[in-house]
Amino acid sequence: MPIKPTEGQAPGRSRSKTLDALDKVIDGLVAGNEKISIASVARAAGVTPGLIHNTYPAVAERIRTLMGKSVRAQRDSKHQALMVEKEKNRALRVENDQLLEELARIASINQRLLFEITELKAASSGKVASITPRLRS
Repeated sequence: MPIKPTEGQAPGRSRSKTLDALDKVIDGLVAGNEKISIASVARAAGVTPGLIHNTYPAVAERIRTLMGKSVRAQRDSKHQALMVEKEKNRALRVENDQLLEELARIASINQRLLFEITELKAASSGKVASITPRLRS
């Protein structure tokens, strides 16, 4: 009784033969010091990149590792970048809080000086009499 090929698989090609072909192609590309990618391996093996991603995830991970883009490495680098950005964000928030405090202090000084200018202008115009407190003896 002949073996039926599974859906999406070329007739006469088994999973083990495809896996062997993929391994040989990967080894050949690595030995030839050629650029390796899932697309280049798929093209050389005569399969689609989707087949490698969906049917042979271990092969896809091996290719990514050889490319220096393993899932774990990508996740770790993204996590590290996120931690750096969080630290920058924290430092900027602290700086922002300090600047807001300084702004409030300067605004208060500015308001006090504006009142003082108004008083001095009124006193210099001669229309306002200055009342000085008397010292009791």
